[in-house]
Amino acid sequence: MSAPRPLRVVVADDHALVRSGVVGVLEGGGLEVVGEAADGQQAVEQALAHRPDVVLMDVRMPRTDGIEGTRRLRRLAEPPHVLVLTTFDLDEYVFRALEAGAAGFLLKDAPPDRLVEAVRTVAAGEALLAPAITRRLIERYLQTPPSVPGPDPAADLSPREREVWQLLAQGLSNTEIAAALVVTEATVKAHVTRLLAKLGVRDRVQAVVRAYESGLVRPGRAG
Repeated sequence: MSAPRPLRVVVADDHALVRSGVVGVLEGGGLEVVGEAADGQQAVEQALAHRPDVVLMDVRMPRTDGIEGTRRLRRLAEPPHVLVLTTFDLDEYVFRALEAGAAGFLLKDAPPDRLVEAVRTVAAGEALLAPAITRRLIERYLQTPPSVPGPDPAADLSPREREVWQLLAQGLSNTEIAAALVVTEATVKAHVTRLLAKLGVRDRVQAVVRAYESGLVRPGRAG
């Protein structure tokens, strides 16, 4: 039986030295870097050419920035997962990238093993939302409620789906949610699939944002 193929990654950053360093870390961690890009549009072109599992996307790049690049990637027929690399002083860009469809973000000073783990996490369909800093960023940019209240997004949810949504909004993985609710991971995956469909969102990150917007989880509270 042949071994599974390594995860395929495109690295987008306008600094060649930074790209080189990231490529070295990823390849050292057993991942396959199939393309490099200096801006968001090049990232889209590389994704179309190589069909990566994950695109590592810098935020501030000339011409097409990482936010617009993420938005364009997520419009593709078979979009890759997008992991945003940023620095702590770019909070507002991080939230805009999440809104554009990024699966999460990682600080550029993260240790090498954390970067490889993050790529594997988003490639598996998980949102990279567990670190407390991520929750603080989301809370910071959802402090103000919508000016015009919309319909209650939880109205059609079962009690268990609502529980899953609350735990998901805290950044828990499927494994952690299963342990908290004492159910199987397969059951959690089924609940999450139905939850996303009922909320009308495309992924877990959007479900977390919706949880804060709806008031299910309040800024500064765990849920």
